[in-house]
Amino acid sequence: MYTQKKNLFKKYIMRKHFYISLLVIMLAGVQIVCGQAKYVFYFIGDGMGINQVNMAEAYLSALNGERGSASLLMTQFPVASMATTFSANFDVTESAAAGTALATGTKTKNGHIGVDPELNRLVSIAEKAKKAGKKVGITTTVTINHATPASFYAHQRDRNMYYEIAQDLILSGFDFFAGGGFDRRDMLFDNTKAPDIYPLIEQAGYYIAKGYDDFKANVGKSKKIVLMHEEWADGIPYAIDRTEKDLTLKQITEAAIETLTRDNNKGFFVMIEAGRIDGAGHANDGATNIREVMDLDEALKVAYEFYKKHPKETLIVVSADHETGGLTVGRGSLNLVFLKNQKASQDKLTAQIRELSASKGGSVSWDEVKNLLTESMGFWNEIPVNWEREKMLRDAYQETFVPGRAENERNFSLIATKAKQVINDIAGLGWSTGSHSAGFVPVFAVGAGQELFKGKMHISDIPKNITKAANY
Repeated sequence: MYTQKKNLFKKYIMRKHFYISLLVIMLAGVQIVCGQAKYVFYFIGDGMGINQVNMAEAYLSALNGERGSASLLMTQFPVASMATTFSANFDVTESAAAGTALATGTKTKNGHIGVDPELNRLVSIAEKAKKAGKKVGITTTVTINHATPASFYAHQRDRNMYYEIAQDLILSGFDFFAGGGFDRRDMLFDNTKAPDIYPLIEQAGYYIAKGYDDFKANVGKSKKIVLMHEEWADGIPYAIDRTEKDLTLKQITEAAIETLTRDNNKGFFVMIEAGRIDGAGHANDGATNIREVMDLDEALKVAYEFYKKHPKETLIVVSADHETGGLTVGRGSLNLVFLKNQKASQDKLTAQIRELSASKGGSVSWDEVKNLLTESMGFWNEIPVNWEREKMLRDAYQETFVPGRAENERNFSLIATKAKQVINDIAGLGWSTGSHSAGFVPVFAVGAGQELFKGKMHISDIPKNITKAANY
């Protein structure tokens, strides 16, 4: 009897071990199927609400002559959801609090960078990735010490502490940075004069490449910062204003992949910000806004090509920090095709009017301004302008070029602002604010862990889900 019971007990133990082993194998199989994100691309469209994406697709469809015929790459991803953006102390966030939420998974007060409402230091997803042995890149089309990129490496109580934020970049030890330069306020927040930040960055071992060609000529450098060309610009020009020598977000993405994959088999994390969508939203500049969203999508295509080579190990997430401008696409009618005639941003048009004034000694005729608006906006030749709209433009001209008014007293932006309002009205665009709104932002995902991004969420949930997907 004892021997029989002993044999039965052995069979029970063996059967139990068999099922446990089977369960382990099945779980391992699930891990293989789902995959772990070894390579993470985190795209952020600053100011890119759902309607900014909708407007870009509607514009591309209008160019095709068919409604709904065009789609951006991001909207074709298998996961498409939305997120709320409110901060810890306001229903309407700004980029520091929103950037911190996107970087750390914690909501904070407006103005804070990488710290919680009580000013306790937070750990960003980029810092977690670095600790996990990954290479890390932080990129943008605005200045590198601007609020959103800063939230991934800096920890300061105020987003305007530009010098201190730049010092935090040095301390981060991240492998790659890129953007339009640094906000060069060589003053500490207490108004104490401080050394120029660029030599300090170079002393920390970073090679500062001035433009994409300089980067390609020095790809072997281990730690790099890629900036605009030798002019040390304070931001990459809007896509609508760009020249061939200007750095692009697509080039930045290519440079990031080249740097972060070199001599590296452990994977990487890279944040890529299209930071000037926000500026175009603040200006209520529809044509410029569209080009910035399209520019993000062009950079996204580079990451997607990488994903296709490593589909089981790559995660791409696209989202935004907030919506800017309170955009309405269509006001009873929609004629976005007219926006193809706009050849300059509101900022660039303002500069062109100022240059025209300087070239004419401050004495500029209405016909000369009209010719410039025809060339830059397509008015009269390509876009019908009725009497009422022309009066708006002419009134702005007369207000700007009042006889006897000094050059430095003239508001050259007035004509450009009215021109933008006219083309927005013709196209059927509406804007409710020159600031941020509480509108939903999109969330798109593809790759390893994409299922974590389904359903409505807050932007602070996005880095938490990336952390799960990448196992940082």
